[in-house]
Amino acid sequence: MGNTTSSALSKEILQDLKLTTKFTEHEISQWYENFQTQCPTGRITPEEFEQIYTRFFPDSDAKSYARHVFRSFDTNDDGTLDFKEYIIALHMTSTGKTTRKLEWAFSLFDVDKNGYINKTEVTEICQAIFKLIPKEEQCKLQDDENTPEKRANKLWSYFEKKDNERLAEGEFIKGVTENENAMRLIHYEEMKE
Repeated sequence: MGNTTSSALSKEILQDLKLTTKFTEHEISQWYENFQTQCPTGRITPEEFEQIYTRFFPDSDAKSYARHVFRSFDTNDDGTLDFKEYIIALHMTSTGKTTRKLEWAFSLFDVDKNGYINKTEVTEICQAIFKLIPKEEQCKLQDDENTPEKRANKLWSYFEKKDNERLAEGEFIKGVTENENAMRLIHYEEMKE
């Protein structure tokens, strides 16, 4: 095999990423080269991921959100992301309203990874999302979602659960799919002027 695999992306991973994401072979290869330069070890630590993520949100505090995103994609729980986990993370956080994106959103909200979401977890993620919203946008938010707590209450209300009940993945996806507002509240989108 020699050293080729470490510098060139293996065919299997490339094929796999082309199927699971909308990125082209060229895009994936470009990112891989950057990845190799930035992360010679082939692994991204939570700190490095935070730095990458912060570049996408120059006007706000993306640290806690980045940490949650990192946790949700560190599928083997080894405390690092490899290239494949990293590209899927970029893809999931940047594209369409697919079921896969909602499955990912569920794992983002499932802070303790026990397979259920409770209201405390929803509030924690809403706080992280809120920090992504630049200050000048926060003051333009609707009255019933202009604090992390209000946002969490509003989102939770769509699932028709009591505050002490918990939510399974199917219920979460159904609730979000059936409510445009819930879909909007589970992530941060820049305001359209």
